Amino acid sequence: MEIGRDTRGVSLIELAIALPVLLTLGLYGGEMAYMTMTDMQVSMLATSLADNASRLGQTDNSSVTPTVTETEINSIMTGALTEGSPFYFENHGRIILSSLEYDSDTGGQYIHWQRCSGELDRSSAYGEEGDTVTSMGASGHTVTASSGSAVMFVEVYYNYQPLFGNIFVKDTTFYHEAAFLIRDDRNLTSGVTGSGSTSDCS
Repeated sequence: MEIGRDTRGVSLIELAIALPVLLTLGLYGGEMAYMTMTDMQVSMLATSLADNASRLGQTDNSSVTPTVTETEINSIMTGALTEGSPFYFENHGRIILSSLEYDSDTGGQYIHWQRCSGELDRSSAYGEEGDTVTSMGASGHTVTASSGSAVMFVEVYYNYQPLFGNIFVKDTTFYHEAAFLIRDDRNLTSGVTGSGSTSDCS
């Protein structure tokens, strides 16, 4: 048989040529799918934490209007870190929980208290505890608190950890916000009561 007419091994050669392209496309698709899923989980983490923060004190059956305690804040922060544990959020993320309230003295808005968790070095995009603000939230989606109420405003940062290093994705930080009005009456005057905070922002 002449070499020019020998077709044995043609499929193998074609596969060898196509395999790198197919493998690259497959890995890239896997990275994009994981990135999208992680971004969605970070968004859900922000929403669930804001929701939980809005319910603090809700089960207090005393006749005195409940306050927010450091123990309760520690609890919901721990829950959020646990929720993010599959993608190592505690080591690569930052949660910032702020209580946006109405200042009856000035008629403006201010951050009454603020708590943080996660090892990523990030600060709130809107200010620190005690700061006077106009509102909180991205342009077109700003929120303010009404008199006698408060908005639990959550900001979440996360440095994405790619599946395949920096081959397909360079350094990427996800950022999500969520806000919920407090669900029940709450004694806002005292801010946060109790001691033993593990969620200080300093």
